[in-house]
Amino acid sequence: MTGTFTRTGRVGPGLAAGALAALLAACGGGGYAGAGNGPAATPTPPAAPAAPAPTAPASTRVTADLSDFHIALSRTTFTPGPYTFVLRNTGHHEHALEIEGPGGEQRSKTLAPGANGTLGITLKEGAYELYCPVDGHKDLGMKTQITVGAAMNGY
Repeated sequence: MTGTFTRTGRVGPGLAAGALAALLAACGGGGYAGAGNGPAATPTPPAAPAAPAPTAPASTRVTADLSDFHIALSRTTFTPGPYTFVLRNTGHHEHALEIEGPGGEQRSKTLAPGANGTLGITLKEGAYELYCPVDGHKDLGMKTQITVGAAMNGY
């Protein structure tokens, strides 16, 4: 036997397996679920944040000092809108605050001497009377008037 060596046909399947592995490696690895099963998916951008819910207008705070037979307010001009009257009974008798006008009628609870409270109301344009509804205090001078809006305070 003289130096002739022949291979038997196993090169074709090995070469085909290598080519298939290279082809599969080139198609995969996009980082998406199902990569290699078709075209790469385009990521969906995050949804825009929802617009915040509208908020109620802020209430304007007004301090009302209720002394014995006098009401002193911390402001003299008023525009239509929501108000919170912060009440302080600085007198020696029980007092309350009642507000009457175009926006309706609201009354606070009765406050003992030295007590504090609040009264919320939405004021509409027009004239209002503020007074103490306790035992004739209004007749003793515990009252005042305000004007809300365009004809503010006589102008």
